Amino acid sequence: MGKQFKSKEQLITDPVRDAGFKESLEFERLKLKTPKSDRARIIKKMKSQEKRKRREERKKEREMLGDEAPAKDQPKTIENMREADVTMVDAEDEEVLHDQEYDEMASYFNRETTPKVVLTTSPKARVDTHKFCFDLTKIIPGAQCVPRRCIPVKKIVKQAIEKGYTDLIIIHENREKFLPDGMILCHLPEGPTAYFKINSLTYPKDIKGVGETTSHYPEVILNNFNTRLGLLISRMLICMFPQDPNFVGRRVVTWHNQRDYIFFRHHRYEFKREGEKAALHELGPRFTLRLKWLQRGTFDPVEGEYEWVLKRHEMESSRRRFYL
Repeated sequence: MGKQFKSKEQLITDPVRDAGFKESLEFERLKLKTPKSDRARIIKKMKSQEKRKRREERKKEREMLGDEAPAKDQPKTIENMREADVTMVDAEDEEVLHDQEYDEMASYFNRETTPKVVLTTSPKARVDTHKFCFDLTKIIPGAQCVPRRCIPVKKIVKQAIEKGYTDLIIIHENREKFLPDGMILCHLPEGPTAYFKINSLTYPKDIKGVGETTSHYPEVILNNFNTRLGLLISRMLICMFPQDPNFVGRRVVTWHNQRDYIFFRHHRYEFKREGEKAALHELGPRFTLRLKWLQRGTFDPVEGEYEWVLKRHEMESSRRRFYL
């Protein structure tokens, strides 16, 4: 008699040990019976079903074990896998607090000065750039927007210092798209000066269900600025707003740093069901900032001392390394 060969199903002797082998058989049958156009969709569905099944099994196990159940696995993200950086500091570090007591923004935090912000644009800016400046004046209490004409930046800085302004914002316009694409933030009278790239700008009129901005002083939230550079940038951003928010207005300005991109959001929080539930009503605009360089002192492109400059090809070799 000829030798009898066993089928692949008969080779499975231990269901637990050979579970993966059995699943591979099902995938093989699926490839033979399913058209190529539908194969990826069905395989994805099978994998999601298996994932849901494993999740339900873990949930039942935790319910059975109660307090003795193992802790949930923390999902791996780029943020929690961030590479260690020597410049990362604790906000309550004594050395950091000492440096902040004597930096250029110390007078603001000591309540010796009141924020007074002036905004302008690049020369011959178009309507959309002026519109963005107008939106910023509604966000920053007491901010004034002044037409630029063809005055050099160094002369604007000198005039702003003479008139007692504490911060200068210059919105740069892209000459091809005629849209805002950059922002210079200069803290007066001694600096520092930072240049940001503007991305993903959405005007309030383009936001669905947008609310109307009021004149109340906003609460300012700074999130995830963990390095010395990040703390300095966060102090520059908060110096534009008064320190005493009007909680009656429920207006909130958020600067959220994620992977060195600073996301700006502007909301009003509302209470519903007699205070049992809270909701956010967006006021706009929304945009994202990317720090390009930081200069010591006021703006000086010729003799200015740069504290930090983004060099993409050198500094972005790793996706898990961040500077703010």
